[in-house]
Amino acid sequence: MFDVIVIGGGINGTGVARDCAMRGLSVLLLEKRDFGVGATGNSSGMIHGGLRYLLDDATVTRKSCEDSGYIQRIAPHLLFRIPLLVPQPGRGLRAWWRLELVEAYLETYDRFVHLKNGMPHTRLTREEACALVPGLVTDIAGAVTTDEWGIDPYRLCVANALSAARHGAQVRLGAEVVGFLRDGAAVCGVVVRDAATGGKEEVRARAVVNATGPWLMKTARVAGVQAEIRPAKGVHIVLDRRIAPCGVVVNAIDGRQIFVLPYDNVSLIGTTDDDYYGDLDDIPILADEVEYLLQGIEHAIPDIRKYRRIRATAGLRPTIHKWGVNEDDLSRDHVIIDHGRRDGSPGLWTVLGGKLAAYRLMSEEAADAVCAALGNREPCRTHQVPLPGGEAKYDVADAARRYGWPLWSVERLASRHGTRAELVLRLAKDNPGWRRTLCDCEGVTEAEVRFVVREEWARSLGDVGRRTRLGFGPCAGQRCAREAAEIVAEERGLDPWAPADLVRDFEQDTLHARQAAVHQT
Repeated sequence: MFDVIVIGGGINGTGVARDCAMRGLSVLLLEKRDFGVGATGNSSGMIHGGLRYLLDDATVTRKSCEDSGYIQRIAPHLLFRIPLLVPQPGRGLRAWWRLELVEAYLETYDRFVHLKNGMPHTRLTREEACALVPGLVTDIAGAVTTDEWGIDPYRLCVANALSAARHGAQVRLGAEVVGFLRDGAAVCGVVVRDAATGGKEEVRARAVVNATGPWLMKTARVAGVQAEIRPAKGVHIVLDRRIAPCGVVVNAIDGRQIFVLPYDNVSLIGTTDDDYYGDLDDIPILADEVEYLLQGIEHAIPDIRKYRRIRATAGLRPTIHKWGVNEDDLSRDHVIIDHGRRDGSPGLWTVLGGKLAAYRLMSEEAADAVCAALGNREPCRTHQVPLPGGEAKYDVADAARRYGWPLWSVERLASRHGTRAELVLRLAKDNPGWRRTLCDCEGVTEAEVRFVVREEWARSLGDVGRRTRLGFGPCAGQRCAREAAEIVAEERGLDPWAPADLVRDFEQDTLHARQAAVHQT
């Protein structure tokens, strides 16, 4: 018997589980696949301040900026600054006036940026902008700059799950909720199916939280209640390198803002925003969607098609439902539904809407609601207590010297694990053969692969990739998948045929992503 069962291993589910566990509740976190495989991992990976929502809903902007500041404090190793350039196309008086309007907009945004440790905007001449971004179109009146923060969303989910587990939560991956238990009208638990064995079991709890993101309507139907969203499909294209030192924001053919960002060792082009009605577990990436993004960026960087596309991704935003408005105009705010009050089903809550940048606040509000119902008066501390790895700044140079590792390799390791990089380095010290690099693109060593299997619930090559970025670089795992699969199989005690199965599953997923990026859907 648990106090709380949280369904969903995305950023909202892991965030709620962490918050509830830190308040002393007994928590069970259930995820049918892996952390962040839905909306979280397929997002733009930005802890941004909500610039685009400023005119329609300044409250969302303020909340986003505040929580961005908190996330920087609890997970400093996971965030990296992304400068953004907004060029104004055209010349002459009209283009100049448009540039003035954009700058006025950013002046308003500057009132919030101190909350997220941001830099105030600047204004650049045509010559300054073109000098900053190689290949930028010269037919511009000038440009303005702002900045946001990027983050590895998979690592953020893992860090929240690790923190929840440290505070006593149980975490189960490959556990799908297929039914709900009731005591009269009240929800008192769930029926869980194990993905590996197919077996089912009943698990009881005083409260159940539906944090399944794009799947929340399906989960609500299984529970016999209502929760409605408008799933919005977002597609991204990944290039094999950084093509500029900053991001570039432009307007697509329909006037929507899209971007190309320097993201880790690659560049990210995104994103589309379209209503989606298809299979939630198999989201197609259409040639038209890829072309839409390339065409838009091409107006700012004419040579964009010359860069190698290594994959495309698609995810669904669990946006708050509203009839009669364009997808791009839907609110990015969030709602916590108490189904006891609304549907006569006490004991069940649904976390609806929101975005990555405000996950911590959303989790806090959900935990507040659950704790109030359970009589728990412990305050939220998730904005004060660092996530695992974020307790202090890790001295990368000192670690490289002490362990005799290349500086770049320790830097990459610390960017993923923070102070927990020390545990990986110790593992390699005790087993010198594990120092070898498996993935040259991302600097992933054998020791790190073994570490995430042992300590971070990784079971497949996809799981390892989401935790380490193995296979996320230009080679797409072609150089490292086989060796990594053998290590995963050994760590898990699988049979001799398992590595081939692990590689096949991994290549099937990556092949689809690579084909989609070059229109071969």
